[in-house]
Amino acid sequence: MTENNKNITPNRLAVTTAFLCALATLGGLLLLHYLLPTLPVVVILLGCLLCFVVCYVLFYGALERFIYRRIKLIYKIIHRLKKPIGYIPEKPNMSRNVLEDVTLEVMEWAEQQSTEIEQLKKLEAYRREFLGNVSHELKTPLFNMQGYLDTLIEGGIDDPSINREYLHRAAKNVERLINIVNDLDIISRHESGELELNWERFKIYDLAREVMDSFEMLADANDISIVFKDGCSTSIVVLADKEKIRQVFNNLISNSIKYGKENGKTSIGIYDMDKLALIEVTDDGIGIEAKHIPRLFERFYRIDPSRSRMLGGSGLGLAIVKHIVEAHGQNIHARSTPGVGTTFGFTLQKA
Repeated sequence: MTENNKNITPNRLAVTTAFLCALATLGGLLLLHYLLPTLPVVVILLGCLLCFVVCYVLFYGALERFIYRRIKLIYKIIHRLKKPIGYIPEKPNMSRNVLEDVTLEVMEWAEQQSTEIEQLKKLEAYRREFLGNVSHELKTPLFNMQGYLDTLIEGGIDDPSINREYLHRAAKNVERLINIVNDLDIISRHESGELELNWERFKIYDLAREVMDSFEMLADANDISIVFKDGCSTSIVVLADKEKIRQVFNNLISNSIKYGKENGKTSIGIYDMDKLALIEVTDDGIGIEAKHIPRLFERFYRIDPSRSRMLGGSGLGLAIVKHIVEAHGQNIHARSTPGVGTTFGFTLQKA
C-alpha cells in the first residue's frame, strides 16, 4: 500500500468529496454573481458552506453504511479465520483505521491458505504412498502364505518332500506379517505420544556389548565381524530408556549386517561430547547414494525394494529408530559413501 492512500478513512474521503463539491458550488455561484452583480458575496459564501456540509454528511453516511462497515466485517472474518481451530482470538481493535490493514490482512491470509493447500497436497501424496506401501508389504507375505497353504491343501500335505518345508515357509511369512504389524503399532504409539519412556541410568558401552553378543551368530553366518572402534569410551553413563535404546542398537546393527559385504565389519563408536554421548554404528557395506539420505527414516522407504524384501525387512526399522531417538529429545543422522559404507549416529543425554 502506497504512502498516498495508506491513511484513507471515511472521514477523509467525505471531507475531500465535500470540499470538491463546495468548490464546484463556489464556481457556479461566482458565475451567477458575474451574471447577477447584485448577488451578495455573503450569499455565495453561505451557499458554499451549506453545500460543503450537506455533501459531507451525505457522502460520509453512504461510505460508513454501505462500504466501510462491510470492509470492517470482512476484516473481522479474516482476522478470525487466520487463527487456529479452537483458539479464541482477541477482539480486533475496530477503532483503528481498518483500511490501513485490510489489504495486508487479505494478502497474508491468501498466502497462508496457499501454503496450507500445498501442505495438504503433500500430506495427501504421502498418505497415498504410505497406504500403497502398507498394502504391498502386507500383501507379499499373505500371498506367499496362501500359495504354500493352497499347495498343501491340494495334496502337498501328503508329500513328505515338500510338506514340512512349505509349512516352515508359511510360518516365516506369518512371522514377517506379525513383525510388520508390531512395528506399525510401535510407530503409531510413538506418534500419538502413548508410548512412555522408562528413564534410567546405565552404561551405554555395556548395553552395546550385550547387543553385539546377541548378533554374534547372525554376524558369523554372514562372515561379518562386530567390533568397537578405537578410542571408544567405556565409562559413559546415559539417562534414557534402556530397552528402547536396545531396540535402536538392534535395528541399526541388524541393518549393518543385512547390507554389509562378505568378510566385512560393523563398528560401534561411543564418544564423550560434553553433556551428550555420541553413538555411531558403521558398516563397510554397499553404501547409500546421497539422494536417498533425506528419506532414509521414512516409513517403508526402500533404496532397493527387491533386495530389502528378499532380506525380510519390514521397511520400518529406521523409522522406529528415529522416533525413539527423538522421543529422548535427541537427533539421529546418517552419512554414507557408495561402495565404502554407511554410518548412523545418534546422541543421548549423559547422566
